[in-house]
Amino acid sequence: MTEWNKMQAGQIYNDFDSDLFERRVEAKKLFKEFNHTGDHEVEKRQALMQKLFRKVGQRVWMEPNFTCEFGKNITLGSDIYINFGCTILDCGQVSIGNNTLIGPNVSMYSANHSLDPEERIAGALIPKPITIGERVWIGGGSTILSGVSIGDGSVIGACSVVTKDIPAGVVAAGNPCRVLRKITPADKIGFKS
Repeated sequence: MTEWNKMQAGQIYNDFDSDLFERRVEAKKLFKEFNHTGDHEVEKRQALMQKLFRKVGQRVWMEPNFTCEFGKNITLGSDIYINFGCTILDCGQVSIGNNTLIGPNVSMYSANHSLDPEERIAGALIPKPITIGERVWIGGGSTILSGVSIGDGSVIGACSVVTKDIPAGVVAAGNPCRVLRKITPADKIGFKS
């Protein structure tokens, strides 16, 4: 089994594998090209996202400078906005649901190095998925760690470090991120589109 196949299966793999290095190089070419496009180059941006990611829905808008590790482990739904400076280390699968907003300078890290120093310097990495539901808002500067799920409709406050699952329909914030309260009809502000 290749190291890529181990990664796809969620197994411990060797992060220093030469095939993985080449896959990172290819991803860098694509996201660097994306980052040098202008807002008027919508079709070119869409084509680059199709090449970079596993799956991309409709009406996805991603601001530069975006960075990722492989790209092929990222699935984006439709009607997603990803603000400036997003970093996704997609050793594990990363899935972002429809109608989700990602604030500026948000980071997602879907893998963990071994805590043991000998294993770590030998390249041992453990991938775990990140799943962000639909209609989620991730506040700017937040960090989402491996193995975390964020439920539909939730809001993650700015600069939070999400280390554990967050249920649907809540406001959560902090380091470590914790649920503050449920989102209720009282949170409506009277906006009509």
